[in-house]
Amino acid sequence: MPTTSDFERMLRGVALRVTRPRVAVLAAVNDHPHADTDSIIGIVRKGIGGVSHQAVYDVLRALTAAGLLRRIEPPGSVARYEARVGDNHHHVVCRSCGAVADVDCAVGATPCLTASDAHGFVIDEAEVIYWGLCPGCSTATSS
Repeated sequence: MPTTSDFERMLRGVALRVTRPRVAVLAAVNDHPHADTDSIIGIVRKGIGGVSHQAVYDVLRALTAAGLLRRIEPPGSVARYEARVGDNHHHVVCRSCGAVADVDCAVGATPCLTASDAHGFVIDEAEVIYWGLCPGCSTATSS
């Protein structure tokens, strides 16, 4: 689990100033993967006190642009953030409660990840979202 010093090093490593809001947002997203902006704002405010919505939005934008966070936005969902960056993983989303979990990259034959026509694009990433019911919702549905 990263510490405040780790977060400070990460910020310096991408040439961003170390500020309390930036460290607090990194910690919040690290501790709560796939959290939405409102949840992150609540966690940051609980940790460091008064911080504006706009400040958190600005920090999320800067950290995402710097590659320290990844923004995901499954269809029908608000934007969510995660600290797992630098790998090509995917997500599974519960159709009932909206829970999100990481899924490592597909293994074996993956024809749907190879474009039939790239239209001249140099493709460097494929995004896959698996949909279904989480264990809690599937148990509740079958009861």
